[in-house]
Amino acid sequence: MNCIIIDDETTARAIISQLCTNVSALNVLEEFANAMQAIKYLNQNEVDLIFLDIHMPDFTGFDFIDTLKNPPKIILTTSDPNFAIQAFGYDCIVDYLVKPIMPERFSKAIDKAFTATTVVPVETASNKVETTSGNDLYINIDRRLIKIDIPSIYLVEAKGDYIQVKTDTKNYTVHSTLKKIDDKLPDSLFLKIHRSYIINIHKIIDIEDNSVLIKKDVIPVSRSKRPELMKRLNLL
Repeated sequence: MNCIIIDDETTARAIISQLCTNVSALNVLEEFANAMQAIKYLNQNEVDLIFLDIHMPDFTGFDFIDTLKNPPKIILTTSDPNFAIQAFGYDCIVDYLVKPIMPERFSKAIDKAFTATTVVPVETASNKVETTSGNDLYINIDRRLIKIDIPSIYLVEAKGDYIQVKTDTKNYTVHSTLKKIDDKLPDSLFLKIHRSYIINIHKIIDIEDNSVLIKKDVIPVSRSKRPELMKRLNLL
């Protein structure tokens, strides 16, 4: 994965560069002390990942992202933890590292960069599905970003203009579509078994005729989806 580092602090750039050398799959192409230099570089070169400081002279990290038509994956690096919520409004940002950056935390961020799925940008309605990163799904409820552990989701049900996301601990009603969340959930865990339902196949308790039992919910399985469901199960 080709990457660049943008940070106005020489020491910060050196630390990130050193951390990158411990990851064989990362290739640091260039380092930049300001955003303008990086923009000129990106006008002629493509990269897979950017390590980006938020606070820089003239340009903030967010200003920089706004200038890019098709931004690559971005890991924010900053000594200020107060912009995490704003960061999740950008579909290209895969993680938010607070300085000083610890090697373990850096490794987790790189894992997210490699596994991050495409995310949904922030919308203006009060409750929406926002983003996924690794095993996390973020939903915006009353302007608060709430993180849901994806494997804890056992059922998603369409209800008109809303969906209900049911987890092992809590249920959430979100203004979104079943298709949007279906695109964000990993195929290894989830299957749309009906036009109104997505289930976590690992949470199935029982299957009878054309329905499945998950927790206390009996969910219909459409005739067209039953063969795919049976194929996904580990049958004896």
